[in-house]
This record gives sequence, structure tokens and C-alpha cells, in this order.
Amino acid sequence: MEQKIRVLVAKPGLDGHDRGAKVVARAFRDAGMEVIYTGLRQTPEQIVNAALQEDVDVVAMSILSGAHNHLFPRVMELLREKNMDDVLVIGGGVIPDEDIPGLKAAGIAEIFTPGTATGTTIEFIKNNLKRKA
Repeated sequence: MEQKIRVLVAKPGLDGHDRGAKVVARAFRDAGMEVIYTGLRQTPEQIVNAALQEDVDVVAMSILSGAHNHLFPRVMELLREKNMDDVLVIGGGVIPDEDIPGLKAAGIAEIFTPGTATGTTIEFIKNNLKRKA
């Protein structure tokens, strides 16, 4: 029996809008992935602790608040501290194009902006997993 890809869908920071995250979470589930959704207003520490406890393959963060340049790198820093370098981390939401190179330099594998087809994100996950699912 094939092990399902485990994805933590997280909403870091004070952002109170999660419709997009829920749409993506449902698409991941419909693609056969196991999805854990953190709910709103999570700190980077809460996200990393959930990722560790749930033994996820992927952390998918969604943000609309504009705090991505602080929150996304902080999650990466905490994952490294916990020796979780085998977790694929992706981000999405309203993120200006000029901020994407810095986020990738911090370790975010890919950034998906509004209008990205969910199939594109699913294929990216399947093609870029860091550990065997």
C-alpha cells in the first residue's frame, strides 16, 4: 500500500482570511494527499510544532497579510533547528513578485500566487518531495 503524502496547510500570522487555503487543502485531499489544516493565526512555532507532531512531508503556508518576508523565513529557521530539512516548504497568497527571490533564498521551494491552478501546485509537490512518501 502506497503511503500518502502528508501536507500541513498553515495560515501564519494575523491573517484572518482562509478561503484560499481551504480550497487548496481540498484540492490536495482530492489528489489523494493527507491534509492537516492548522486553522487561522498560527505562529511559526505552532506551525513547526504541528509539522513535527504530524510527521508531514510538506508544509504549505498561505498568507495575505503582507508579513511573508518575516513569517516564512522564520518557519524555515525553526524547521532547520528541529532538523526537519527533509520537509518540502511552499508558500502562496498575495506575495509581490519582487519578494519571491528572497523567500526562495530563505528555503521556500516555490511561491504560488493568486490564479495558480491547484493542479500546478499538486504536480510541484509530487515532483519535489524531499523524502519518500
